[in-house]
Amino acid sequence: MADKELVKGHVAAVFTILIWGTTYISTKVLLQDFAPIDILFLRFLMGFAALFCVCPQRIRGLSWRQELLFAAAGLSGVTLYFLCENVALVYTYASNVGVIVSIAPFFTAIFAGWLLRGERMHWSFFLGFVFAISGICLIFFNGIINLQFNPLGDTLAVLAAVIWAVYSVLTRKIAGFGFSAVAATRHIFFYGLLFMLPALYVFDFHWGLQRLQNPVNLANLLFLGLGASALCFATWTFSVKTLGAVRTSAYIYLVPVITTVCSVVILNEKITVLSAAGIVLTLFGLVLSQGLPLGKKGH
Repeated sequence: MADKELVKGHVAAVFTILIWGTTYISTKVLLQDFAPIDILFLRFLMGFAALFCVCPQRIRGLSWRQELLFAAAGLSGVTLYFLCENVALVYTYASNVGVIVSIAPFFTAIFAGWLLRGERMHWSFFLGFVFAISGICLIFFNGIINLQFNPLGDTLAVLAAVIWAVYSVLTRKIAGFGFSAVAATRHIFFYGLLFMLPALYVFDFHWGLQRLQNPVNLANLLFLGLGASALCFATWTFSVKTLGAVRTSAYIYLVPVITTVCSVVILNEKITVLSAAGIVLTLFGLVLSQGLPLGKKGH
């Protein structure tokens, strides 16, 4: 694969994580007026509408196996992952969810090793994982006053990490179909919304659009729907197609780093020695993880 394509893949992954690194905060703000299912359905409905406007052409000629992969991706990466994450945010701190979901690359590597050809695990990935998770723990131990164990919320966050790993592997398979990232993402969103319909009844979904009269609510929902969903899912799909599931998922390590940097820039907090050491370890772990040889097709 050409170096330019690899660079684009890395740039797309970094861009995606820069946006996703702040979504916990937006979701936590919206949870003051919205139920988790309200946020989930509205943001992906908005995201699907945006993607449809950009790429209205329907994907045709799919085999039933390909259709099943799209359906599984929608169920895992949209419905189940975000239900687990959003409900987890109700019962535990955003910082807990951020650090726990950061283990997703480890599960991705395991699943990819079993299910994907050409994505072999290597010692450098596991060593990078150790460094990155050590750094992430230092970042959040720095705020240990707020870091408390919440069994239900934290368990749901672990489950979300496993589900995201499944989604990463599925999108790698879907990338092999040759569709554009926008078209593939839109089709995944379609199934995600479809599987969400029963949850709307179970979790007592309310439209309550009057809540969007609050500019803070509207801004955060637009950010989640258009930016973090429509745009970033497409750029993430492109990265997975270009770099592979394992190398792309390693960028999730950056989420806690982004949260810390944002707290400095936006909230004028100071970086302590502990958090600085955590950032260095996390970045070093990411670099090690990117050294993983991914075999065929230039990966």
